[in-house]
Amino acid sequence: MKSIGIDLGTANTLVYMKGRGILLREPSVVAVETKSKKVLATGNEAKNMLGKAPDTIEVFRPLKDGVIAEFEITAKMLNAFFKRVTGVIMFNRPRVIICVPYGVTDVEKRAVEDATLEAGAKSVALIEEPIAAAIGARLRVSDAKGSMIVDIGGGTTEVAVLSLGGIVVPQSIRIAGDELDEAIVAYVRKKHNVLIGEATAELVKKKIGAVHPDVQTEHTEIKGRNLYSGLPDNVVLTTADIIEAMSDPVAQIVNAVKRALERTPPELAADIYDNGIMCSGGGALLKGLHTLLYEETGIKTYIAKRPLDCVVDGIGVVLDDLESLGGVLSYVKSR
Repeated sequence: MKSIGIDLGTANTLVYMKGRGILLREPSVVAVETKSKKVLATGNEAKNMLGKAPDTIEVFRPLKDGVIAEFEITAKMLNAFFKRVTGVIMFNRPRVIICVPYGVTDVEKRAVEDATLEAGAKSVALIEEPIAAAIGARLRVSDAKGSMIVDIGGGTTEVAVLSLGGIVVPQSIRIAGDELDEAIVAYVRKKHNVLIGEATAELVKKKIGAVHPDVQTEHTEIKGRNLYSGLPDNVVLTTADIIEAMSDPVAQIVNAVKRALERTPPELAADIYDNGIMCSGGGALLKGLHTLLYEETGIKTYIAKRPLDCVVDGIGVVLDDLESLGGVLSYVKSR
């Protein structure tokens, strides 16, 4: 029986298969026919339809703030992804470990479990996202020493202090990559009277985005619709613009890190001061993040070697060593 791990993210879904590594990395987007609800495309193909589809096609991002917002669409998306990596689901139902943000409700957990089973899994086990990210970042979470992970995804930022294989101090906020994109859209609208889509904002963030002024200044030209004339218009944005645009959500992420540190027991706080803060997730790629966190906390901050893959890498480590690490799985359900 095949065993797979899934990082079911608001922005992207990654699938790991035991013995084969990461086999799928696609946007968490689904395009369906409006009347029949038949799936027309998933992943990159569906994402390319965002903002461009006719009324006969609906394009969904079925997860919001790290949890399932559209149950049936999520199940169909997972089923399509399963088929890509395992073949015919009916005869080859996989065992699945899938991540959930820390602190989600029991109802939200059940939605993930049920959607995964509905998609064709034989069994499903949940792992909390910060634990998976920490394992994937190669932090020694099983030791009797404190370590801190800051995982900035698409829908949530997960901050956690870990020791002895568990989370001692959790801090989860629903401020992350999506809110950064929305902040850029709002900034361009307010300052330049031009409306851009979130896809354009995301591209700008990745290209010239930063969170600290001590980085190389870059600029880029983007296209949108002028709100006065209603006609297409061009805007030139600089790195300083993006820093200013994202300042509010970035401040909330920094404050989440500070709140976690304030609640950390003294002995573990000393360990974190010695070992530093580890950052993962797509948000960890923002230029100047490690500098900003160091200035705000006084603690050395590092970016994981594979920040985009930390969660799924961590699930893969657990899959490969269930005997030693199976205790981090919070719930198992099978059909």
